[in-house]
Amino acid sequence: MSSSRVTVGWPALIAGGGVLLAAGAGIAYVTVRPESPRHAVQTTVTGAVQPSAGAPPSITGHSAASEIVVTLTPEAIQRAGIVLAPVSTGRDTSALRLPGVVQPNAYKQVVITPLVGGRVTQVLAELGQSVRRGQPLAEIFSPELAEAETRFVSAGAELDAHERELQRTEKLVEIGSASRQELERLHAEHTAKLTAVQSARSRLELLGLSASAIASLGPGKELGAVTTVSVPIAGVITERTANTGLNVDQTSKLFTVVDLSTVWIVADLYEKDFSRVQAGTSASVTTKAFPDNALHGKVSYIDSQVNPETRTAKLRVEVSNPKQELRLGMLADVSI
Repeated sequence: MSSSRVTVGWPALIAGGGVLLAAGAGIAYVTVRPESPRHAVQTTVTGAVQPSAGAPPSITGHSAASEIVVTLTPEAIQRAGIVLAPVSTGRDTSALRLPGVVQPNAYKQVVITPLVGGRVTQVLAELGQSVRRGQPLAEIFSPELAEAETRFVSAGAELDAHERELQRTEKLVEIGSASRQELERLHAEHTAKLTAVQSARSRLELLGLSASAIASLGPGKELGAVTTVSVPIAGVITERTANTGLNVDQTSKLFTVVDLSTVWIVADLYEKDFSRVQAGTSASVTTKAFPDNALHGKVSYIDSQVNPETRTAKLRVEVSNPKQELRLGMLADVSI
């Protein structure tokens, strides 16, 4: 029985290899080996090619795992989008995005309370109004203030009368008409009356009376029982509880004033990201209201306690707000 020889060309072998790869159920990986920029690139496809059910055994006598070398030209590599780059180690530079809320700068927020109890007679500022430092906000009629002024005037009058008596006694002692013991007694009383005047003056200062107003007090002059509540910092009135006729004491909250030139963006930092952020890390803040206006700042504080329910810690970024576009309570997007 005569044997016959079948000649198969390279195109048929390549096509057959492609069929085998397509029919294989194994796992394959591709290795690109550059030889020269001017020459083609060899691509080795290595994998375990398993014959399908009913397929004849391999006639090559090799194992199931084999290598198929496919040569690609630079033009083919470009069309396929293959990029060759060296493998290296590095850090993840992707931005960390956190949801945040605009909150007031607690260091520039003041709750204004009266220095003296009484009844509000006039309110001079409105909610949302911008105020300057020293601007009057309200007036309060205070019987307590009137009583303190009366005590100061009375103590001052007693001191003046005692000083005149002391001067007369000193002259009498010089001519021998009064004893030295009497003079010493008057000196002790003078010290006590001087202390009473200073105490009354300090009380008026604690009640908010200015030095010029205290100096204007005296016998025969009208006493003022109305005190003015002024703002200690420049800012915006974010809360007002003062109304005409309201009875107040030293603990009553009348206004809340916030300096909005800088605000805090408070966000939740997840536990898995603790190692990526620290105080001083740069951050940018955007809002839905002004998506094109990115404000830049730094992480100024990370809470040392973790919320056991959300597994997050509060993170604070302080940003400048010169136009006061950021309003308290706005949602913000923090990118670190």
